[in-house]
Amino acid sequence: MKVKKNEAEKIKKLLKKEEIYDGKRRPQRVKNYILFPITDPKKAQNLGFEVVDVELPMRPERQIYKNLESFLKEKFTNEELSYLRRYDIIGDIAVIQIPPEIEHREKEIVEGLRRVYPFLKVVAKKGFHTGAFRIRRYSIIWGEKRLTTIHKENGIKIKVDLSRVFFNPRMKGERYRLAQTVKDGEKIFLMFAGVLPYALVIARYKNVDITTVELNEEAVKLGLENLKLNKDKLKGRIHLIKGNVFEVGPKLETFDRVISPTPKGVNALRLALEKAEEWVHYYDFVHENEIRKFKEKIYRECRELGKKCEIKVRKVSDYKPHVFKVCADIKLY
Repeated sequence: MKVKKNEAEKIKKLLKKEEIYDGKRRPQRVKNYILFPITDPKKAQNLGFEVVDVELPMRPERQIYKNLESFLKEKFTNEELSYLRRYDIIGDIAVIQIPPEIEHREKEIVEGLRRVYPFLKVVAKKGFHTGAFRIRRYSIIWGEKRLTTIHKENGIKIKVDLSRVFFNPRMKGERYRLAQTVKDGEKIFLMFAGVLPYALVIARYKNVDITTVELNEEAVKLGLENLKLNKDKLKGRIHLIKGNVFEVGPKLETFDRVISPTPKGVNALRLALEKAEEWVHYYDFVHENEIRKFKEKIYRECRELGKKCEIKVRKVSDYKPHVFKVCADIKLY
C-alpha cells in the first residue's frame, strides 16, 4: 500500500488497528512515499488507500520460527523446548525434525503447528538425503498422504513434490535479493535449476532472458508445469534444458550473469566463471575458518582464466555448526 512519507506513522498505526498490516514483511521507501505490506488489499482500498502490486522482502525467519515455541511454552519444560528444531512451511505442508529426546511429544508438536498454521494439510517428518539429487525421505505423521503442494513466494507459485525433488524454501530472501540485483535486458545462465524457483522469481520482476539447465527429470517436469502456472506473471523469458550442466554448459554462449545454486559436494566454479561476462553468484558450503581460502580459490581461478574480479562472500544460512551456506558475488572485469 502506497502512502506519503509524512503520513506513514499515523497510517501504520491504523493498519495495525484494522489488522491488515503484514508484519512478516519489511516496508520500503520509494522517493517521497512508503510502501507498507498488507494482507487484505480490498479492505485497504475500501479505507481509501492506494494499493500497488509489489512484493516486499520478508523479515528474518527467526521471528517466524518463534511462533511454535511460544505456543508450546506452557506445555513443555525449558529442557524440552531446547530440543525444538527449525521447521519449514512449504505450501500447505509442514516439514519438521523431532529429536529422540522429545519424540514422546510428537502429538503436541503437531497440534501446535496446526494451531499456528491452520491452513496446513500435511505434517511430515524429515529423514535423510539420498541419491545424486539429494532427495529427502519423509514420513507423514499427520494429514493427507501426499508430498506434493503449491508453494507461494515472492509473487509466484511453485509446484513441488518433496518425494522426488529438492526444494529449499529458506532461500526465498536470497532469490528476492538476486531479482533486485539483476537489470532488465540481461542474459542469464542458471545452473542446477531445480523446479525453477530462482528463475521464476527473477523473471517475475525483470525483463530478462534466462537459460536454465537441470538433470533431474522429475524437476524438469515440475519446472515446465511451473512455467505454465506463472505464465501471466513473468516479465522475463525462461528456457529450460534437460541435461548435465557440465555437458550442456560448455556448448553454450557466454552470459551477462551466471547463477549457480551449487549442490553440496559439487565443484562448478570454473564453468560458472568461464560462462560469465560480468557477474557470477556462486553458492557453496564453507567452514567459517575457510572463507578466506574460498575467496583465494576464486581469485586463483579468475587469474587462470585471464579475468580480474572483485569478490564479496555473504553467509546465507547455517548448515551445521561452524559451516555455512555462502554466496560469493563475483564482479568480473
